[in-house]
Amino acid sequence: MQHGILPLWKERGMTSHDCVFKIRKILHTKKVGHTGTLDPGVEGVLPICIGNATRLAEYLTDAGKVYEAIIEIGTSTTTEDAEGDVVEEDTTEKHITRLQVLEALKALTGVITQTPPMFSAVKVNGRKLYEYARRGETIERPTRQITIYALDLLDHCEEYHGKTITFPVRIACSKGTYIRTLAVQIGEILGYPAHMASLVRTKSGTFTKEDCVTLDQLQEKAENDKLNECIKPLEYALVDYPHFEITTDNRKKIINGQVLPMHPSLEEHDRIVYMENNKAVAVYVKHPEKKGLMKPEKMFPKVD
Repeated sequence: MQHGILPLWKERGMTSHDCVFKIRKILHTKKVGHTGTLDPGVEGVLPICIGNATRLAEYLTDAGKVYEAIIEIGTSTTTEDAEGDVVEEDTTEKHITRLQVLEALKALTGVITQTPPMFSAVKVNGRKLYEYARRGETIERPTRQITIYALDLLDHCEEYHGKTITFPVRIACSKGTYIRTLAVQIGEILGYPAHMASLVRTKSGTFTKEDCVTLDQLQEKAENDKLNECIKPLEYALVDYPHFEITTDNRKKIINGQVLPMHPSLEEHDRIVYMENNKAVAVYVKHPEKKGLMKPEKMFPKVD
């Protein structure tokens, strides 16, 4: 059985679950999970966890993401992207300067508040928002704080003219960010309805497009017994945390998942990783109740 992380390039037109379903068939295993939904109309980096690496899916889901989007000024939609029905349209001739766009992007950089769109998978009262939306219901949605680490304009235009204006941006952001909603927020600052015309995820955690394979490429590698060329060790999900080699003194306790005296590195890091022969054995975190101690958050069975 395969164990590791597959950096997949999800193509447009597929849901994230479609990808998981196809990978299960290609690899002949049910133990497959994605690390954060990409809408069908979005392409990009989608790390897939396989086998024991599914235990680390939450780490990859929590990792920062980078996107490239086209923002369209002049029209808003029900879904906040190009897939939805038009809600508002401003057909006036517009004139927006580069400085105005840059100021809008600057205002939305840092910790900001977003309200998830009605057409999203956020749950309210046990039901996903898009289930309400499909029934024509609009309900109160919880706002959330997210972080925009960088928001860059990717063209060199000094002025934008026309009834419809578009410009490309790159967004580095925390988990839970809705780029669709960010497009609407940019429009609000500029004084016009807006939506996200297109979106590509160019980076997820440490994985970029260069690391990825498509489903067709994965199928080909499986047929030629070359899966090791594209499935990364599960340790790739742990690169942001300090690593320590197990010793003869603590090996038995760590292998058995016992509570240990807290390692000094946990004062500065959320997690530490214990390794043996370059393989992760356990991830330890501060004990939530017992001061000065740490406990295993994840354990990894030995794989032959």
